[in-house]
Amino acid sequence: MNPNGIEGLDAQFIGRVSPTAPRIQAGGHPCQGIYWTQSGKRPKVAIIATHYNVDFSEHYIAPWFARQGFGFLGWNTRYRGVEDQFLLEHAVLDIGVGMKWLKEEAGVEQIVILGNSGGGSLMGAYQAEAIAPTLTDRLPSVGQDALASLVKGDLYISFNAHQGRPEVLTDWMDASVIDENDPVATDPALDPFNPDNGPPYSDAFIEKYRAAQRARNQRITDWAKAELKRLNDAGIPDRIFPMFRCWGDIRCVDPAIDPSDRKPNWCYRGDPAVANRTPSIGRANTIKTWLNMWSLETSPCQGQPHLAKHDTPALVVQGTADTGVFPSDARKIFDFLGSSDKKLELIPGAHYFEDSIEERQTAADLVGAWIKEKL
Repeated sequence: MNPNGIEGLDAQFIGRVSPTAPRIQAGGHPCQGIYWTQSGKRPKVAIIATHYNVDFSEHYIAPWFARQGFGFLGWNTRYRGVEDQFLLEHAVLDIGVGMKWLKEEAGVEQIVILGNSGGGSLMGAYQAEAIAPTLTDRLPSVGQDALASLVKGDLYISFNAHQGRPEVLTDWMDASVIDENDPVATDPALDPFNPDNGPPYSDAFIEKYRAAQRARNQRITDWAKAELKRLNDAGIPDRIFPMFRCWGDIRCVDPAIDPSDRKPNWCYRGDPAVANRTPSIGRANTIKTWLNMWSLETSPCQGQPHLAKHDTPALVVQGTADTGVFPSDARKIFDFLGSSDKKLELIPGAHYFEDSIEERQTAADLVGAWIKEKL
Protein backbone atom coordinates (compact mmCIF):
# COMPACT_ATOMS: atom_id res chain seq x y z
CA MET A 1 0.00 0.00 0.00
CA ASN A 2 1.06 3.61 -0.48
CA PRO A 3 -0.86 5.92 1.87
CA ASN A 4 1.64 8.72 1.32
CA GLY A 5 1.16 8.87 -2.42
CA ILE A 6 4.87 8.56 -3.29
CA GLU A 7 5.04 7.09 -6.76
CA GLY A 8 6.89 3.81 -7.08
CA LEU A 9 7.07 3.13 -3.34
CA ASP A 10 5.11 0.96 -0.94
CA ALA A 11 4.62 1.96 2.69
CA GLN A 12 3.42 -0.88 4.93
CA PHE A 13 2.19 -0.16 8.45
CA ILE A 14 3.32 -2.61 11.13
CA GLY A 15 2.06 -2.88 14.71
CA ARG A 16 3.46 -5.42 17.17
CA VAL A 17 3.48 -6.14 20.88
CA SER A 18 6.67 -6.11 22.92
CA PRO A 19 7.92 -8.74 25.38
CA THR A 20 7.22 -6.28 28.21
CA ALA A 21 4.26 -4.34 26.76
CA PRO A 22 0.96 -5.82 25.49
CA ARG A 23 -1.48 -4.21 23.07
CA ILE A 24 -3.44 -1.50 24.86
CA GLN A 25 -7.18 -1.85 25.43
CA ALA A 26 -7.94 0.84 22.86
CA GLY A 27 -6.22 -1.33 20.25
CA GLY A 28 -2.85 0.32 19.71
CA HIS A 29 0.36 -1.67 19.63
CA PRO A 30 3.31 -0.47 21.71
CA CYS A 31 5.65 -0.94 18.73
CA GLN A 32 4.62 0.66 15.46
CA GLY A 33 6.24 1.70 12.23
CA ILE A 34 6.12 1.96 8.46
CA TYR A 35 8.21 -0.21 6.17
CA TRP A 36 9.22 1.56 2.96
CA THR A 37 10.22 -0.34 -0.18
CA GLN A 38 10.13 -0.05 -3.93
CA SER A 39 6.67 -1.12 -5.09
CA GLY A 40 6.30 -4.88 -5.15
CA LYS A 41 9.89 -5.53 -4.00
CA ARG A 42 11.22 -7.53 -1.03
CA PRO A 43 14.70 -6.12 -0.35
CA LYS A 44 17.40 -8.29 1.17
CA VAL A 45 19.01 -5.29 2.89
CA ALA A 46 17.03 -2.95 5.15
CA ILE A 47 17.70 0.09 7.30
CA ILE A 48 16.00 0.72 10.64
CA ALA A 49 15.78 4.04 12.50
CA THR A 50 14.19 4.79 15.90
CA HIS A 51 14.14 7.79 18.25
CA TYR A 52 13.62 8.20 21.99
CA ASN A 53 10.30 9.97 21.57
CA VAL A 54 9.96 11.37 18.03
CA ASP A 55 7.77 9.46 15.56
CA PHE A 56 10.18 8.12 12.93
CA SER A 57 7.61 6.09 10.96
CA GLU A 58 7.50 8.71 8.19
CA HIS A 59 11.18 9.53 8.42
CA TYR A 60 12.26 12.05 5.82
CA ILE A 61 15.10 9.90 4.48
CA ALA A 62 13.00 6.72 4.05
CA PRO A 63 11.93 7.35 0.42
CA TRP A 64 15.47 8.27 -0.57
CA PHE A 65 16.82 4.92 0.58
CA ALA A 66 13.82 2.94 -0.70
CA ARG A 67 14.45 4.31 -4.19
CA GLN A 68 17.98 2.87 -3.97
CA GLY A 69 16.54 -0.60 -3.43
CA PHE A 70 16.84 -0.79 0.37
CA GLY A 71 14.01 -1.45 2.75
CA PHE A 72 13.56 1.26 5.38
CA LEU A 73 11.75 0.63 8.65
CA GLY A 74 10.84 3.84 10.43
CA TRP A 75 10.21 2.30 13.83
CA ASN A 76 8.68 3.61 17.05
CA THR A 77 8.86 2.27 20.58
CA ARG A 78 6.16 2.54 23.24
CA TYR A 79 7.69 5.91 24.20
CA ARG A 80 6.80 7.85 21.04
CA GLY A 81 5.37 11.12 22.33
CA VAL A 82 5.80 10.09 25.98
CA GLU A 83 9.42 10.96 26.65
CA ASP A 84 8.62 11.64 30.31
CA GLN A 85 8.20 7.88 30.90
CA PHE A 86 11.22 6.61 28.95
CA LEU A 87 13.25 3.63 30.19
CA LEU A 88 16.12 2.42 28.01
CA GLU A 89 15.81 -1.25 28.83
CA HIS A 90 12.25 -1.47 27.49
CA ALA A 91 12.99 0.71 24.46
CA VAL A 92 15.79 -1.66 23.48
CA LEU A 93 13.35 -4.58 23.59
CA ASP A 94 10.91 -2.63 21.41
CA ILE A 95 13.62 -2.02 18.81
CA GLY A 96 14.35 -5.73 18.94
CA VAL A 97 10.74 -6.37 17.88
CA GLY A 98 11.36 -4.33 14.72
CA MET A 99 14.63 -6.09 14.03
CA LYS A 100 12.95 -9.47 14.43
CA TRP A 101 10.13 -8.44 12.09
CA LEU A 102 12.63 -7.50 9.40
CA LYS A 103 14.34 -10.87 9.64
CA GLU A 104 11.36 -13.17 10.11
CA GLU A 105 8.53 -11.46 8.25
CA ALA A 106 10.06 -9.06 5.73
CA GLY A 107 12.64 -11.55 4.49
CA VAL A 108 15.60 -9.24 5.11
CA GLU A 109 19.02 -10.88 5.30
CA GLN A 110 21.16 -7.91 6.43
CA ILE A 111 20.15 -4.94 8.59
CA VAL A 112 21.73 -1.50 8.79
CA ILE A 113 21.15 0.42 12.03
CA LEU A 114 20.70 4.15 11.46
CA GLY A 115 21.21 6.34 14.51
CA ASN A 116 19.75 9.71 13.54
CA SER A 117 19.59 12.84 15.69
CA GLY A 118 18.67 11.98 19.29
CA GLY A 119 18.10 8.42 18.14
CA GLY A 120 21.83 8.01 17.57
CA SER A 121 22.66 7.00 21.12
CA LEU A 122 19.48 4.91 21.36
CA MET A 123 20.37 2.84 18.30
CA GLY A 124 23.98 2.71 19.43
CA ALA A 125 22.78 1.31 22.76
CA TYR A 126 20.64 -1.27 20.99
CA GLN A 127 23.59 -2.54 18.94
CA ALA A 128 25.77 -2.67 22.05
CA GLU A 129 23.14 -4.65 23.98
CA ALA A 130 22.87 -7.09 21.06
CA ILE A 131 26.63 -7.60 21.32
CA ALA A 132 26.96 -7.80 25.13
CA PRO A 133 23.88 -7.11 27.29
CA THR A 134 24.26 -4.89 30.36
CA LEU A 135 20.60 -4.06 31.11
CA THR A 136 19.56 -7.56 32.22
CA ASP A 137 19.07 -6.73 35.90
CA ARG A 138 16.65 -3.93 35.02
CA LEU A 139 14.18 -6.32 33.36
CA PRO A 140 11.73 -9.04 34.43
CA SER A 141 12.53 -12.60 33.33
CA VAL A 142 10.56 -12.38 30.07
CA GLY A 143 12.49 -9.23 29.19
CA GLN A 144 15.79 -10.82 30.11
CA ASP A 145 15.14 -13.64 27.67
CA ALA A 146 14.31 -11.16 24.91
CA LEU A 147 17.40 -9.10 25.67
CA ALA A 148 19.61 -12.17 25.37
CA SER A 149 18.24 -12.92 21.88
CA LEU A 150 18.43 -9.48 20.24
CA VAL A 151 19.21 -9.45 16.53
CA LYS A 152 22.53 -7.71 15.90
CA GLY A 153 22.82 -5.19 13.07
CA ASP A 154 25.35 -5.76 10.29
CA LEU A 155 26.34 -2.08 9.92
CA TYR A 156 25.99 1.02 12.09
CA ILE A 157 25.51 4.59 10.86
CA SER A 158 25.61 7.71 13.02
CA PHE A 159 23.64 10.35 11.10
CA ASN A 160 23.73 13.88 12.50
CA ALA A 161 23.56 12.24 15.91
CA HIS A 162 23.99 13.53 19.43
CA GLN A 163 26.54 11.76 21.63
CA GLY A 164 24.05 10.62 24.23
CA ARG A 165 20.92 11.77 25.99
CA PRO A 166 22.56 13.07 29.19
CA GLU A 167 25.36 14.71 27.20
CA VAL A 168 23.13 16.66 24.83
CA LEU A 169 20.76 17.86 27.55
CA THR A 170 23.66 19.03 29.69
CA ASP A 171 25.27 20.82 26.73
CA TRP A 172 21.95 22.59 26.10
CA MET A 173 21.16 23.47 29.72
CA ASP A 174 21.08 27.10 30.76
CA ALA A 175 23.74 27.08 33.45
CA SER A 176 22.45 30.29 35.04
CA VAL A 177 19.29 28.65 36.48
CA ILE A 178 19.43 28.89 40.26
CA ASP A 179 16.01 27.47 41.20
CA GLU A 180 14.52 24.52 39.31
CA ASN A 181 11.06 25.49 40.55
CA ASP A 182 11.30 29.03 39.20
CA PRO A 183 11.78 29.61 35.45
CA VAL A 184 12.78 33.23 36.13
CA ALA A 185 15.49 32.89 38.78
CA THR A 186 18.90 33.56 37.17
CA ASP A 187 22.53 34.09 38.11
CA PRO A 188 23.48 37.06 35.90
CA ALA A 189 27.18 36.13 36.03
CA LEU A 190 26.35 32.88 34.22
CA ASP A 191 23.54 34.11 31.98
CA PRO A 192 24.54 33.33 28.37
CA PHE A 193 22.09 35.96 27.14
CA ASN A 194 23.55 38.71 29.35
CA PRO A 195 25.56 40.88 26.92
CA ASP A 196 28.10 41.53 29.68
CA ASN A 197 29.13 37.87 29.31
CA GLY A 198 29.26 37.72 25.50
CA PRO A 199 29.26 36.76 22.76
CA PRO A 200 32.05 36.41 22.11
CA TYR A 201 32.56 34.38 25.26
CA SER A 202 35.97 34.29 26.91
CA ASP A 203 37.73 31.00 27.58
CA ALA A 204 37.26 31.62 31.30
CA PHE A 205 33.50 32.09 30.88
CA ILE A 206 33.21 28.99 28.70
CA GLU A 207 35.01 26.87 31.29
CA LYS A 208 32.91 28.27 34.14
CA TYR A 209 29.69 27.87 32.14
CA ARG A 210 30.33 24.25 31.17
CA ALA A 211 31.16 23.36 34.77
CA ALA A 212 27.94 25.03 35.93
CA GLN A 213 25.93 23.04 33.38
CA ARG A 214 27.31 19.79 34.78
CA ALA A 215 26.63 21.03 38.30
CA ARG A 216 23.00 21.76 37.38
CA ASN A 217 22.57 18.23 36.05
CA GLN A 218 24.06 16.84 39.26
CA ARG A 219 21.80 19.00 41.47
CA ILE A 220 18.73 17.61 39.74
CA THR A 221 20.11 14.08 40.09
CA ASP A 222 20.79 14.55 43.81
CA TRP A 223 17.26 15.85 44.32
CA ALA A 224 15.76 13.04 42.20
CA LYS A 225 17.45 10.29 44.20
CA ALA A 226 16.38 11.78 47.53
CA GLU A 227 12.84 12.50 46.33
CA LEU A 228 12.38 9.01 44.91
CA LYS A 229 13.41 7.49 48.23
CA ARG A 230 11.02 9.79 50.09
CA LEU A 231 8.16 8.81 47.80
CA ASN A 232 8.95 5.11 47.86
CA ASP A 233 9.09 5.15 51.66
CA ALA A 234 5.54 6.53 51.53
CA GLY A 235 4.40 3.86 49.09
CA ILE A 236 4.40 6.16 46.04
CA PRO A 237 6.35 4.71 43.07
CA ASP A 238 7.19 7.92 41.20
CA ARG A 239 6.15 11.46 40.32
CA ILE A 240 6.45 13.88 37.44
CA PHE A 241 8.33 17.18 37.57
CA PRO A 242 8.98 20.03 35.11
CA MET A 243 12.29 21.34 33.83
CA PHE A 244 12.85 24.81 32.42
CA ARG A 245 15.35 26.59 30.20
CA CYS A 246 17.20 24.00 28.14
CA TRP A 247 18.26 25.93 25.06
CA GLY A 248 21.35 27.47 26.59
CA ASP A 249 24.14 25.89 24.55
CA ILE A 250 26.57 28.76 24.02
CA ARG A 251 27.65 27.20 20.71
CA CYS A 252 24.23 28.15 19.36
CA VAL A 253 24.92 31.78 20.26
CA ASP A 254 28.62 32.12 19.51
CA PRO A 255 29.72 30.64 16.14
CA ALA A 256 33.38 30.92 17.14
CA ILE A 257 32.93 27.99 19.54
CA ASP A 258 33.15 24.68 17.68
CA PRO A 259 33.06 26.52 14.32
CA SER A 260 31.03 25.18 11.40
CA ASP A 261 28.80 26.43 8.59
CA ARG A 262 25.78 26.79 10.88
CA LYS A 263 23.58 29.87 11.12
CA PRO A 264 24.79 32.04 14.04
CA ASN A 265 22.54 32.70 17.03
CA TRP A 266 20.15 29.92 16.05
CA CYS A 267 18.94 26.56 17.38
CA TYR A 268 16.35 23.98 16.33
CA ARG A 269 13.63 26.16 17.91
CA GLY A 270 14.82 29.44 16.39
CA ASP A 271 16.35 32.29 18.40
CA PRO A 272 18.03 30.63 21.42
CA ALA A 273 17.06 33.49 23.75
CA VAL A 274 13.39 32.93 22.90
CA ALA A 275 13.57 29.14 22.74
CA ASN A 276 15.28 29.00 26.12
CA ARG A 277 12.21 30.58 27.72
CA THR A 278 9.87 28.08 26.08
CA PRO A 279 9.14 24.54 27.36
CA SER A 280 11.15 22.17 25.21
CA ILE A 281 13.51 19.20 25.51
CA GLY A 282 13.16 17.39 28.83
CA ARG A 283 10.31 19.71 29.82
CA ALA A 284 8.62 16.97 31.91
CA ASN A 285 10.06 13.85 33.51
CA THR A 286 9.23 11.17 35.97
CA ILE A 287 12.01 10.78 38.49
CA LYS A 288 12.84 7.31 37.18
CA THR A 289 13.07 8.66 33.65
CA TRP A 290 15.43 11.45 34.73
CA LEU A 291 17.72 8.92 36.36
CA ASN A 292 17.44 6.57 33.36
CA MET A 293 17.75 9.04 30.49
CA TRP A 294 19.11 12.44 31.50
CA SER A 295 21.39 12.11 34.54
CA LEU A 296 25.12 12.26 33.87
CA GLU A 297 25.68 10.17 36.99
CA THR A 298 23.12 7.38 36.59
CA SER A 299 21.87 7.24 32.99
CA PRO A 300 22.68 4.23 30.78
CA CYS A 301 21.86 6.40 27.74
CA GLN A 302 25.34 7.91 27.46
CA GLY A 303 26.95 7.20 24.13
CA GLN A 304 30.55 6.28 24.85
CA PRO A 305 30.09 3.03 26.84
CA HIS A 306 27.80 1.59 24.18
CA LEU A 307 29.74 2.75 21.14
CA ALA A 308 32.94 1.30 22.58
CA LYS A 309 31.45 -2.20 22.27
CA HIS A 310 30.67 -1.90 18.56
CA ASP A 311 32.54 -4.30 16.32
CA THR A 312 30.80 -3.88 12.95
CA PRO A 313 31.70 -1.41 10.17
CA ALA A 314 30.52 2.08 11.11
CA LEU A 315 29.94 5.36 9.30
CA VAL A 316 29.61 8.77 10.99
CA VAL A 317 27.92 11.41 8.83
CA GLN A 318 27.62 15.02 9.99
CA GLY A 319 26.10 18.02 8.26
CA THR A 320 28.29 21.07 8.70
CA ALA A 321 25.34 23.49 8.96
CA ASP A 322 23.68 21.59 11.81
CA THR A 323 22.65 24.01 14.59
CA GLY A 324 22.41 21.40 17.35
CA VAL A 325 25.07 18.79 16.56
CA PHE A 326 28.53 20.17 16.01
CA PRO A 327 31.77 18.92 14.42
CA SER A 328 33.29 18.04 17.78
CA ASP A 329 30.27 15.85 18.57
CA ALA A 330 30.75 13.87 15.37
CA ARG A 331 34.46 13.47 16.02
CA LYS A 332 33.82 12.22 19.55
CA ILE A 333 31.31 9.67 18.29
CA PHE A 334 33.86 8.53 15.73
CA ASP A 335 36.54 8.22 18.41
CA PHE A 336 34.19 6.38 20.80
CA LEU A 337 33.31 3.70 18.24
CA GLY A 338 35.12 0.46 18.98
CA SER A 339 34.83 -0.67 15.36
CA SER A 340 38.14 -1.05 13.56
CA ASP A 341 36.42 -0.33 10.24
CA LYS A 342 34.96 3.16 10.61
CA LYS A 343 34.71 6.34 8.59
CA LEU A 344 33.84 9.99 9.32
CA GLU A 345 32.22 12.22 6.68
CA LEU A 346 31.53 15.94 7.20
CA ILE A 347 29.22 17.11 4.42
CA PRO A 348 27.18 20.24 3.64
CA GLY A 349 23.71 20.38 5.16
CA ALA A 350 21.56 21.12 8.20
CA HIS A 351 20.28 18.68 10.82
CA TYR A 352 17.73 16.94 8.60
CA PHE A 353 19.25 18.28 5.38
CA GLU A 354 15.98 20.22 5.22
CA ASP A 355 17.31 23.30 3.45
CA SER A 356 18.35 21.67 0.19
CA ILE A 357 17.08 18.75 -1.88
CA GLU A 358 20.54 18.47 -3.40
CA GLU A 359 22.19 18.17 0.03
CA ARG A 360 19.65 15.56 1.10
CA GLN A 361 20.31 13.61 -2.10
CA THR A 362 24.06 13.83 -1.52
CA ALA A 363 23.68 12.48 2.01
CA ALA A 364 21.47 9.59 0.86
CA ASP A 365 23.81 8.74 -2.02
CA LEU A 366 26.85 8.80 0.27
CA VAL A 367 25.24 6.44 2.79
CA GLY A 368 23.77 4.18 0.12
CA ALA A 369 27.13 3.78 -1.62
CA TRP A 370 28.84 2.96 1.68
CA ILE A 371 26.23 0.30 2.50
CA LYS A 372 26.63 -1.32 -0.90
CA GLU A 373 30.40 -1.28 -0.50
CA LYS A 374 30.25 -3.00 2.88
CA LEU A 375 27.52 -5.60 2.25
